[in-house]
This record gives sequence, structure tokens and C-alpha cells, in this order.
Amino acid sequence: MNLKQSCLLLWIVIIVSTAQYIPAQIIPKVYSDLFQSEDGQLYIITPGGQRIYAQPEQGQWGLKNMYGNPRGTETGIHLDFNLPSLNGTLYYGFMNYEDSEHPQPVYFRRSADIVAGQSEIPIVNNLVGKYDMVDWQNTGKGTLGYRVLNEHGMMLYDGRISFKGTAPFEIDDTLIEGPFVNNLTHLSAIISFTTNKPLIARVRINDKEFGGGTAQVNHAIEVSGLNPYTTYTYEVIYGDNRKAYALTTAPAPGSRKAFTFAYASDSRSGRGGGEREIYGVNAYIMKKISALNAFNKVAFMQFTGDLIDGYLNHIEDTHLQYANWKRAIEAFAHYYPVYVGMGNHEALVHSFRDDDGRRYRVDRFPFDSESAEQIFAEHFIMPKNGPDSEDGSIYDPDPQSTDFPSYKGNVYYYMYDNMAMVVLNSNYWFAPGLRADFNLSGNLHGYIMDNQLQWLKETIRSLEADAHIDHIFVTVHTPFFPNGGHVYDDMWYGGNNLPRPFVAGKPVRKGIIERRDELLEVLVNQSQKVVAILTGDEHNYNRLMVTPQTEIYPPDYEFDTIALSRTIWQINNGAAGAPYYAQEETPWTPFVYSFTTQNAVVYIHIEGQRVTVEVMNPDTLEMVDRFVLRK
Repeated sequence: MNLKQSCLLLWIVIIVSTAQYIPAQIIPKVYSDLFQSEDGQLYIITPGGQRIYAQPEQGQWGLKNMYGNPRGTETGIHLDFNLPSLNGTLYYGFMNYEDSEHPQPVYFRRSADIVAGQSEIPIVNNLVGKYDMVDWQNTGKGTLGYRVLNEHGMMLYDGRISFKGTAPFEIDDTLIEGPFVNNLTHLSAIISFTTNKPLIARVRINDKEFGGGTAQVNHAIEVSGLNPYTTYTYEVIYGDNRKAYALTTAPAPGSRKAFTFAYASDSRSGRGGGEREIYGVNAYIMKKISALNAFNKVAFMQFTGDLIDGYLNHIEDTHLQYANWKRAIEAFAHYYPVYVGMGNHEALVHSFRDDDGRRYRVDRFPFDSESAEQIFAEHFIMPKNGPDSEDGSIYDPDPQSTDFPSYKGNVYYYMYDNMAMVVLNSNYWFAPGLRADFNLSGNLHGYIMDNQLQWLKETIRSLEADAHIDHIFVTVHTPFFPNGGHVYDDMWYGGNNLPRPFVAGKPVRKGIIERRDELLEVLVNQSQKVVAILTGDEHNYNRLMVTPQTEIYPPDYEFDTIALSRTIWQINNGAAGAPYYAQEETPWTPFVYSFTTQNAVVYIHIEGQRVTVEVMNPDTLEMVDRFVLRK
């Protein structure tokens, strides 16, 4: 063997060894019975003594793949999805930004094949003459929308490409996502968007420019110095291109102007094919909701959980599902903010499966880079005024280190005029299928942990004392009182108080019903301003009147009970496209009104002290419900 052959063999050994090596991770101390082998693989040991290794990442597609690595050719745009197993269909068509405030692709009458992950958009052959609706032949510029379908006809992604030239073509600077209006106040907002390559971008508004700085792909530009309750045109400037949109600032706090906001949850993929399932999302219903929101001139929308199918162990697939959700609302969310909260389907996990098919799953870590909470924060710019984490709580196994994921961006509150919205996370540090007989540890579906509860107490106390605030809404994905689909979990578990989180292998002190009661104590007995609890998880619409006379305990309940001092409404709307759940019997069933499995969006109208509600089916435009919440 000569020197050249020896070096080649050495490189092969190095490459093979590197491919098999999994970098060691520090296992958070909040987990128990979770270990790591010498080669870096995570494993658990079941109560029966079986060693089970974490399942390999099971990604199918991935957001970066769906971008398509576009390049200009002599006749069009070539796409390489870097997925040799992808065969299917590509639909394509121009987007005309001149004749609509909410531009959508208008697909050409022919499609292109995707073969072994490759496809071509034939601009010169097809999109000319009477099909050149954006006049690219004269301007040398255009934007194409494209839709990726696999060989089974399932829609995977809606993408965008801007190009320049009149053959050959070049890929132009492109807004591949956004812009979105975020964190709107009476004086400011954050405009976020994503470009196809690192660019120095700016936002021009009110005769001022914001942004600049270094070139990047993900942009979040704060615009400030605005006037209350004023409509502004804003321009997003990226490379040599610019596009114009509009936003309206909030009224000054306590102005008590009339406004409307929308509420819904649970838009993960439905059944029926087509846009009801664009990989992880019921884009059909979300587009309908968004268009109806624009028609009703909402000030903002609150959407609390189960945006996507989720329950993934692959980060890039999670990115893709979030991107599909944002694309569904995007054409309308250029103009008003959409605030989002986490649900159980936002779960991103390390997953284990034993020989009997039982699954054990924990929130993915490292928490600061791979947890469900962190990936959620990367996609959605929400207020950061919530608690830090559960570190420092009574059950923290090591107060000197960071052991829990962050609450920043998934637990928060915001205000609009005389209203405040408090957003909770009942699926924080979520361990799907948490088992009391196996101390792997994690949080329970529906459980609000200690530090979040303490933050809620302090936040409600502060808002109660704020003279500008008349109405407080609290939104959380899981109902306090489930009525159809989740009667055996959420904050009830069929009347069983035993379920609770495990931290470092030990159960916390309070069970699920005890914790529900502590929440009710804060929202009902310690507050006069909390108008309603907005929930989801159950794929239906209904409203529940919780009065001091409403039965809220199972027979022979042996723990302390709570006496409610007033009536509060729970408005459940998990009807934004996920598969339906019918009504079930509970102790509080006599107090349930207007239960329906129709798709629904809730519109809450605030006029000074008066609060009224209208609920509409965004698909048929039928009125589902109408009532007075506060006179």
C-alpha cells in the first residue's frame, strides 16, 4: 500500500467514524431514567429493565428542501429540492402585487413534473404573451408562486421566487416569507420577514427608515415614533426591491374606542384532501378565517395552540409545518397582528418506543436550541414579558443551573386600548403520554406549573390596578372544563386529581384539579376584570357559563374545593380546521350553550364597557352564535 492509498484509507476511517458519532449532550437534571451511551445515543430503561434507544429523526421533507435551491436558466427557473425520493407535481403561476392588497399565486393551466427532486418552471415556453400578467417581458422582473405536491397528491409547501432578466434569468432578491405585523402598540410595531439570502433590509414608515445594519436572512425591524390609532403605509425595502403594505396603530391606552378582535385555535390538518392538508396545516380554513378577519376589519387575532400537526422529532419538518401555517395567514397578516400560543401539537420531542409499541416522549433538548419552546420562538415574535422558566421553583433540582426551557414568547400578555390579553402555556415542557409508573419526567398536558401560576397572579393583580384596562381575557390551549374530545385529560382527566407533572422523577405536590382551582381563584375570586377564558384543544365551538352553582367536581371528591364568587364564561373554539369532536357528558353539561362542530371564528366586539360576541363559520359565512358577554 503506497502513501496515497494509506492517506485515502485514513480519510475513509475518519469519515465513517464521524458519521457514527453523536455528540454528547448534557441531559437536563429535570429528567430521570434518561441516559446516554458512550457513542452519544440517548436511551431510557423501562420499569421492566429494557433499554430503549431514542428513535432516529424521522423527517420527511424539511423547509430548507422546499426552498428548492432555485437557479435561473436560459428558459426559466430550475428547482432542486435535494430529495431524490420526491416525485410529484409542481404548480406555478405569477403573483401580481399591483392589483390586490392580498396577492396570491394564480396558477398557470399546466403543471411541471417533479422527478427525483428536480423540476423546472418553463417561463419562456408558457408564461408569455397573454399569460404574462405581470409584464416581465418589458420590466425584466416578476415573482412566481409554486406549490409542491408529492406523488400521492399531498400538498407539501407553497413557495415564492422572484426573478429578473428576460432570458436568461437570474434569481432576484425575494421575500420568501412575510412581512408580518408583530407586537403592535399605540406607538410602535415590529415588522418581520425572511429573505432568500442575507440582505440588508429596511422598513420605511412615517417618512422614516428603520433597520439596515448587517445582512441577514431573518429580519425583525422595530418601527417607532408613531401616533396612536393611525393608519400608515409601510414599505419593506430589500436589496433593489420594495413592497408596500399598511398597518393601523392601537388607540392610546384607555381611549375606549370600539374595536373587534378574532379568536380561534386548532388548525392542524383536517381531512378531505387539498388545502385542508398542506403538510401539517388546514390551510383552507385558515385562509378563510384570515380573509373574513380582513373583511371584518379586526384589530388583531389571537390564536392559541395546535397550529400544526407537530409531535415531531425532526426540527426541519417542524420548521416546514410552521412555515405552512404562516403562509396560510400571510396575505392578510401583512396588515394586522396575529398573536399565537402553544398547544400540545407544537410538541418537538426525543422519542422512545418499547417492544410493545408504547411510546415515551420528552421535550427535546438542549432546551436553548432544540426545545419545542425555542423553535416556536424562532418562528413567532411575541411579547417577552412572561416569566423566565420554571428554574428557581420549589421542584427545581439544581437552582444554580438552567434546567427548564424558556417561557419567553410563549407566556406573555399584551394590551390593546382598554383590553388586556393574558396568554398561558398549558403544554410547557410537555412530555406526551407522561406515565405515573415511569419516572422519566416532564409536564402534563393541561398543567400550569408553579412559576407560571405565580406570574399569572402578579400579572392579574397589576392589570386589576390599571385604570386604562376594563376587560381582561385569559387564553390557554386546554379548557378548564372540557366538553367534547378531551374529557379524559385537559384540566379534568375524567375527574381524577392524581395526574400531575414529574420533575427529576418526583411528582409535584398539586394534582391537575387542585391546580385548576388555583387558577380559578386568581381569575374569578381575585379579579373583577377577567371577562372570559378562551380555550381550544377540543375541535368544536361552545360556550360554558361557570357560575357559583355550576357543578365542577366529581362525586366523592376528597380534596379541598373552591367557592366561586361570580360567573365567568369559558369560550372554546378549537374549530379552525382540525378533525371534529362531538359533545360528551360532564357535571357541567347543563351550563353548555351553542355546541357545534362547524368550523368557527369568534369575533369579540368591545365598545367601552360593553362586550358582545359573534361566531361565524368562515367557510359558509353562517352566524353560529351571538351573545352579550358584558353589558
